[in-house]
Amino acid sequence: MIRFVFIRLLRAFVTILAVVTFAFVVLRMSGDPAQVMLGPDVPQDAVDAFRKAWGLDQPLWIQYLAYIQSIFSGDFGVSMRDKASALQLVLERIPATLQLTLPALVLKLLIGIPAGVYAALHRQSIIDRGVIMLSILGFTIPSFVMGLLLVLIFSVSLGLLPSGGQDTWMHGLLPTITMSIGGIGILARFSRSAMIEVMGQPYIRTASAKGLKWPDVVWQHALPNAAVPIVTIVGFMVGSLIAGAVVVESIFSWPGIGRLLVVSVANRDLAVVQCILLMIAATMVISNLIVDLLYGWLDPRLRAQTAH
Repeated sequence: MIRFVFIRLLRAFVTILAVVTFAFVVLRMSGDPAQVMLGPDVPQDAVDAFRKAWGLDQPLWIQYLAYIQSIFSGDFGVSMRDKASALQLVLERIPATLQLTLPALVLKLLIGIPAGVYAALHRQSIIDRGVIMLSILGFTIPSFVMGLLLVLIFSVSLGLLPSGGQDTWMHGLLPTITMSIGGIGILARFSRSAMIEVMGQPYIRTASAKGLKWPDVVWQHALPNAAVPIVTIVGFMVGSLIAGAVVVESIFSWPGIGRLLVVSVANRDLAVVQCILLMIAATMVISNLIVDLLYGWLDPRLRAQTAH
């Protein structure tokens, strides 16, 4: 078990380092922050002074080593735009993002998994076909299309809900629903497939033949064995909470991390963009690490394979 955990931790560290390196190189190849911040008509002397002040005149490998060293010392840089700590700017936006992502995650779990399980237990019924159709529509329609469609219906046509902002709890309804619809469809689809596969296993028929009540068969034998693929999808959704908020926050003018990322990329605010990307990568890697550890707990065969 110790080796199992160590390998997962090492893999997580390497993944985060790779993401940080990739983001660092791509951001510096995508454009000169000095030109974006100062404008095209600024004298070259001002551009050179700006680049020197922010260390952009150094070779790329020196900038990279300095950045890695600062990360390990807890310094994530200073925003070129706001002249404030990049980490502090990002942390200030986390509560707003969580106001959308956590309710959306709860909706995905409370609707998607029960719908998929119920559909699997009632195969070929009208409800089963309806769940399949709605789940396909849910995860195939892009979030920006879904968001604009909800705004058109509930804000423009019906006038029931606000189309943007963060003033009241009603402002969070449309973005939360937009973020949850796709995940509900994905969870319903995977839960249904996992349950159908498990229900066809011999041990399910054996449990029923022994006289075990049907609800007990489902709860004690089917659901625990169907949990592994479902845990995979849930872990991915938890890891992508911040990344999934980028488009939705932009559509609904929600002042969260996603909107900050869009603005920072447009302004080439390197420190803020790198801090957000590092946070997204860490969230996804940690969630996947937890999923791997849950795998080892749910299925001891994986631990045995890793031990050898």
